[in-house]
Amino acid sequence: MFVALEPRRLHRQVADQIRALIESGELAPGAKLPAERDLAERFAVSRPTIREALIVLEVEGHIQIRVGSGVYVSQRPSQSSTVLPVDENDSPFEILQARSIIESAIAEEAARVATPAGVARLDECLGQMEKAIGDPVDMLVQDRAFHTAITDIIGNVTLHRLTGQIFDRRITPYFERLASHFEGPHTWRLALEEHRIIRDAIAAHDGAGARDAMRRHLTLSQKRFSESFGEEP
Repeated sequence: MFVALEPRRLHRQVADQIRALIESGELAPGAKLPAERDLAERFAVSRPTIREALIVLEVEGHIQIRVGSGVYVSQRPSQSSTVLPVDENDSPFEILQARSIIESAIAEEAARVATPAGVARLDECLGQMEKAIGDPVDMLVQDRAFHTAITDIIGNVTLHRLTGQIFDRRITPYFERLASHFEGPHTWRLALEEHRIIRDAIAAHDGAGARDAMRRHLTLSQKRFSESFGEEP
């Protein structure tokens, strides 16, 4: 029924195989898909890869993810259903990995050259982020502002633009649906505390500490997106 895959855009290949089974009728409307762990074993991929594939299919309208119950085949999507072009959306986990590599180095350099004005700007961002908890749209705005404010401490326009562009890759129906399952006031409060640790390291001109705090923050962000949304606790 399922075929092991080559390691190239695995979540897209998983989505393609499951979609084909749904469209052929082998997986009928209302059918419950195997548990996330079982799918990972059958496809010989990681569970985050399965999770990303299921998000693609959910955005397309092929499946319904019922948190605490499982994943079910929905009625066949209409002609107006949203279909994601295969190559236009980066994997959320690839985005976070790219950010970790780039922004950890940026935080280290920002700590080396930080000024009182730059730190004050970070404090302002943290205050705005705390006020925004509970408003998903504003939280993203303030989250972006904090990360680009770190880049602004360095004063490099190219790095500012790059940081913003990578962050903005998450503003897609695909990433928004993923976030809807895993983000909320609790996760944003965790992110806020992680931001404060980054801020403190930059203010102390602790380059290694800032680098490690940024890497830890983005690693934990990825972990939060890696929680199971199936029937497993």
